[in-house]
Amino acid sequence: MDAQRRKRRLELLARAVLFRDLDAAALAEVLAAAAEREAADGEALFREGEPAVRGCVVADGRLKLTQLAADGHEVILRYVGPGEAAAALSIFEGAEYPLTAWAVGPTAVLEWERETLHALLVRYPAIALATVRLLSGRLREVQERFRELATERVAQRVARALVRLVRQAGRKVEGGVLIDMPLSRQDLAEMTGTTLFTVSRILSEWEAQGIVASGRERITVLRPHGLVALAEDLRPEPAATPRT
Repeated sequence: MDAQRRKRRLELLARAVLFRDLDAAALAEVLAAAAEREAADGEALFREGEPAVRGCVVADGRLKLTQLAADGHEVILRYVGPGEAAAALSIFEGAEYPLTAWAVGPTAVLEWERETLHALLVRYPAIALATVRLLSGRLREVQERFRELATERVAQRVARALVRLVRQAGRKVEGGVLIDMPLSRQDLAEMTGTTLFTVSRILSEWEAQGIVASGRERITVLRPHGLVALAEDLRPEPAATPRT
């Protein structure tokens, strides 16, 4: 690894949730213990049900984490980008990957074998605490998704999914905020537990209202506040009755 690439990787680890509490010397040790792996668009880095033998942090690109539902349909649970971890459960003996991780575009990750992770956890308790926080946060996310599926209308779920993606991968462009990653209507359907037809109908309605603009695997939010209102199921206040 050349000096410039090593510098970028150290800066990445310094921002990563798992490692940001470490000092420079510890970060250098963590990087030295990692193996860098590249994946092509659509390649699976690990698959649901396989033994969880290594954990990783995304270095470049993005991973799509999916799970098979009982009826065999694939559900997208979340995307993870640079500095975010995947497969944190690999720290537990006998664990299996609960998800499949697909590369979204050319992607590179830093990987650590389970035994290496164990040694780092013992040497640096801050990593262990960060891992517990990460797993706790992911569990809350799953619980929230179940609540959404059980209690919210489809349009509200689609709006919430887009708001999450804006926060994760939004980039300001002329006229709005682009979700800067490939995102098809089928992806949105898999994220929100609905059908391609329903997502297409909802997006068409929002396009007519000037809330979003969509193209081939691209969605731009034109009115972010309007999208948040849909996600929170807010109703416009009734117009005041003029005084006589």
